[in-house]
Amino acid sequence: MTKRKPYAKIEKKLIKRYPDGIAPGGISIDDIVQVKIQNTYKTHLDIAKNMATVMRKDMKAYDKDVGKFTQSLGCWSGFHAQQMIKSVKRMKGTVKGTYVYLSGWMVAGVRNQFGHLPDQSMHEKTAVPELISEIYASLRQADEVELNDLFKDLKTAKASGDELAIKKAIKEIDNFESNVVPIIADIDAGFGNSHATYLLSKKMIEAGACCIQIENQVSDAKQCGHQDGKVTVPREDFIEKLRAVRMAFEEMGVNDGVIVARTDSLGAGLTQKIPVSTKAGDSAAEYTKWLETSEVTANNPLCEGDVAIQLGGKLVKPVRLPNGLYKFKADTGRERVIEDCISSLVDGGADLLWIETATPDVSVIGGMVDAIREVVPDAKLTYNNSPSFNWTLNLRGQVRADWIASGKIAEDEYPEGLQLMSAKYDETELGLETNNRLRSFQGDIAAKAGVFHNLITLPTFHMTAKFMDDLSRGYFGEDKMMAYVNTIQREEIRRNVSAVKHQHEVGSDIGDSFKEMVAGERALKAGGHKNTMNQFSNVA
Repeated sequence: MTKRKPYAKIEKKLIKRYPDGIAPGGISIDDIVQVKIQNTYKTHLDIAKNMATVMRKDMKAYDKDVGKFTQSLGCWSGFHAQQMIKSVKRMKGTVKGTYVYLSGWMVAGVRNQFGHLPDQSMHEKTAVPELISEIYASLRQADEVELNDLFKDLKTAKASGDELAIKKAIKEIDNFESNVVPIIADIDAGFGNSHATYLLSKKMIEAGACCIQIENQVSDAKQCGHQDGKVTVPREDFIEKLRAVRMAFEEMGVNDGVIVARTDSLGAGLTQKIPVSTKAGDSAAEYTKWLETSEVTANNPLCEGDVAIQLGGKLVKPVRLPNGLYKFKADTGRERVIEDCISSLVDGGADLLWIETATPDVSVIGGMVDAIREVVPDAKLTYNNSPSFNWTLNLRGQVRADWIASGKIAEDEYPEGLQLMSAKYDETELGLETNNRLRSFQGDIAAKAGVFHNLITLPTFHMTAKFMDDLSRGYFGEDKMMAYVNTIQREEIRRNVSAVKHQHEVGSDIGDSFKEMVAGERALKAGGHKNTMNQFSNVA
């Protein structure tokens, strides 16, 4: 994370400027030290530069030890991101290895001016950098709140003259770990041509993004990766957009900027155009060879409006749909994914890969990565542990299939298909083994499939829906206030969730401290004995 100047160094510099310890206007240099340290970053571009370096170090650490994979949750507000990071910090004592994922799906779904939209790049593109900026404003404010509390401890220690307490308080300030972490930001398919991608990338980087994820779908035909109708672009087109993102990083001075190249080819059966091939085996030829075609013959002649190409020494007609799109051969997605990934890394300069899959299967992902690593040995992935998967059904099905194949159970011992979702299997041996595989899934794909970063795209979307349903059922039903207290407040108190003191969480104490800095005894403070947050003073 960022290296801030230590308390003593800042204090010494200020004393040199103001030997009597007072700045113009009667401001104490102690207070100036505080506001300087609380401002953990000057600009969000500084965040992008620093967080890119953090990601690079994490990637190197993963190359040495696959157990050091990183994780994130998709957040659709600054507050979601702030609470996630604070929770991790409380639990682990550090935020290292924890990122924030910014999902284009959630920007479309809940964070744009056009209403709730599907993941088809129909929302205003400016909503993406605005959310990045909001997330970092929230994470920086968390820094201010926590540092303000540490400076209150220092002020108390100084007032008592306790030198040991003073040294301890200063040490905690100097060792403070920022809540600011890397954001992996989704730019969809680039929101237009390569120049549009470049311009939006610059705005995202300026807002703080150190890592941009871009997919190989056609921008104006963009679909969610887990829906049908996906249309991919020729690899040359995608390489141009990868270059556009790199140019943006370079222009903005983020030399360590990270690019995630996503391929949707595993589930995409269509392409918008046939690239021009200049020689056998070039990128265009490698893309075109997967088209579904029929040979031009006397019985299958060219008709008015038909398109024909020379392919494999034969004149063929690519299968074209009424909308002008071309079809790929069935069951070629895996091969196209492998070629996409190699092209993105070797020709496009991407740093990480993202393979969008239809199911969460370690062996499927690992098999593709093994093939990619035959060409690029250090290839690494970001993987979407997507809520679009029915995780219970998928993994119970995998356990059942494995056990049948090994002879552990007969085929009729557990049902096949949707019936496996039944709660009656929760405590069975199969249900418990599934739970174990869910716990180990991310570690398994990190070790066996080259996954450096595990994320869940839409958890806060589903979490908000679930918890609002829980609260609403009780509050508007029979439990009334018991629903709120039992569902939320008691849990906040007993788990030391800092947001239980909601006034403090949003900066009320920062306001009091600043008023005191500039107004002294005249300060009208909110944190007096009548402040209801005092009811929670010993629990969070």
